[in-house]
Amino acid sequence: MAIIYATLIVNGKKNFSDVPTRIKEQVRQVLIDLELEELTQE
Repeated sequence: MAIIYATLIVNGKKNFSDVPTRIKEQVRQVLIDLELEELTQE
């Protein structure tokens, strides 16, 4: 699920603030691994 949210964020369909709290850290890590840490700003 984290990868799906990360993909939606990268494609501009969702914002990091839209991510459910329970998986927010996992999505943050996926974006960091993709060197897109700037997308983790709320």
